[in-house]
Amino acid sequence: MNDHRLGLTVSHRRYVSYADAHYAGSLVAGGYVLGLFGDVATEVCIRTDGDEGLLASYADVQFLAPVRAGDVLEVTATVTRVGTRSRDLALEAKVLARGRPERSESAAQLLDEPLVATTARATVVIPTVP
Repeated sequence: MNDHRLGLTVSHRRYVSYADAHYAGSLVAGGYVLGLFGDVATEVCIRTDGDEGLLASYADVQFLAPVRAGDVLEVTATVTRVGTRSRDLALEAKVLARGRPERSESAAQLLDEPLVATTARATVVIPTVP
């Protein structure tokens, strides 16, 4: 049976504030992106099941490129498997724009090609209703 939830994709965009920088060079901690993955996974659960769901696990988290203050990120979750109460998600965070502090304090530019910064897989669980 083809489940209509399979393949559902939800995306969020977020500007990364300079207040979120944690390391030298305005680098943002990897946990920042994991928090965004949790947000987009929550929306997937709301759309598919009418419940915020619970994030049960992450797998194969890959930090492929830096995320910096001044970036604009697009975070996407795609449903790859639908179980009775669980859903598997493919997660991806891309940098769409990046601050250019070497030009001026407020300079920024869109990237010619989005830069894949982080990928992961996750499992969410929808609680049973008594």
